Amino acid sequence: MSVTIEQTRDVATCLALRRVVFIEEQGVPEADEIDDKDDAAVHLLARVDGVAVGSARLLEEGTTGKIGRVCVLASQRGTGLGAALVRAGVAHFAARPGITRVKLGAQTHALGFYERLGFQAVGPEYLDAGILHRDMVLPLSP
Repeated sequence: MSVTIEQTRDVATCLALRRVVFIEEQGVPEADEIDDKDDAAVHLLARVDGVAVGSARLLEEGTTGKIGRVCVLASQRGTGLGAALVRAGVAHFAARPGITRVKLGAQTHALGFYERLGFQAVGPEYLDAGILHRDMVLPLSP
């Protein structure tokens, strides 16, 4: 089995994966899932044996790198692919001058997943697209 995670310009494939996971599986309204930030983002695409199975979106906001829209198809969950996507996002931001921390909005059921990757929950829970979330941060070493 060959697993790759690479930056991609194939945003259409990333959007197709997000449609399956967020819109079809989780019931997120399309208007909440599709926004105007994809053109400015760096997209990561995970493939297993050449087949696209996961993606993540990376955005910079000042000194903060933001990992968002992390998704993995159901057939690949539990394989470590989601963690590999998050680690790839953290590595991307760690290599960017001036980025001092990484932030993400975690669905509350996934808090433990992100905590195991070094993130800490901050602030209160909030609803995003009808799903409870909590912000999480990971400071980057200088």
